[in-house]
Amino acid sequence: MRVSNLYQKAGGKPVISFEFFRAKTEKAAQTLEKALDLLQATRHDYMSVTFGAGGSTREGSYELIDKLKKDRGLNVVAYIAGVGLGPEDVTDVLDKFKSQGIETVFAIQGDTPQDDIDFNPHPQAMAHASDLLAFIKARYDFCLGAAAYPEGHIHAESLEKDIEYARLKQDNGAEYLMAQYFYDNQFFYDFVDKCRAEGITIPIIPGIMPIYSVKMTEMLSAVCGTAIPDAVRDAIAKVPADDKEGVARYGIDLAIRQCRDLLKNGVPGLHFYTMNRGKSVHEIVTTLEKEGLV
Repeated sequence: MRVSNLYQKAGGKPVISFEFFRAKTEKAAQTLEKALDLLQATRHDYMSVTFGAGGSTREGSYELIDKLKKDRGLNVVAYIAGVGLGPEDVTDVLDKFKSQGIETVFAIQGDTPQDDIDFNPHPQAMAHASDLLAFIKARYDFCLGAAAYPEGHIHAESLEKDIEYARLKQDNGAEYLMAQYFYDNQFFYDFVDKCRAEGITIPIIPGIMPIYSVKMTEMLSAVCGTAIPDAVRDAIAKVPADDKEGVARYGIDLAIRQCRDLLKNGVPGLHFYTMNRGKSVHEIVTTLEKEGLV
């Protein structure tokens, strides 16, 4: 399954995808299984599997790819994070993906592991995702995806410079861009306009991160650089501190409103960061489906 083909042949129907990561504990594995059961039965086109920085979770990623692809018969996109990996490491990972029947690889630089005191990056590790894309493109026939950042990458010197890098990713082989999540759709619309002006022609897909909890939202905002609008903060603050269901309910309603607007403005698809949970994304997509939007 080549993701670029999905967008080319969609016929105006949005491509829906869900993202998962390998479970680290038995309890987390049980939660993941429940999410997979629910979301496999939800309208979707493919699933994606993340890859730990420095290859720290590569075996778990391989296992999850097999679970989704072989055991469940799903379309799967495999991530690779290049940070710290030398050329031979990258080749080993890509050869494994190829043996698993993967046809689309999502290539990112990834963040240096902060909690791994033994992390020792390879001296020939590639400095940027664009370098990783060029390396893969020259050696493999994978369809390639890459990340984009509507509010600018947290380490970018400017949004304009970040868009130049997005153009370089396209030039080096990326066939679609997956945008980091946001809570104000105008960030995405403005970003797409600037990308098109820069000569980026490939599909740009919005990432959707439902609000699952206050703690997670604050933590991810700090890590990813995604702004939490005042209106969202105010709405969350009105929910009682111990009402976890109330926060999740607000997150579902907010994401539905976001997605409605995005779809009515012609986005080619929606990519949901599930955080290995199923309920919120299931309700969001099911609601959009009932409304005839997906």
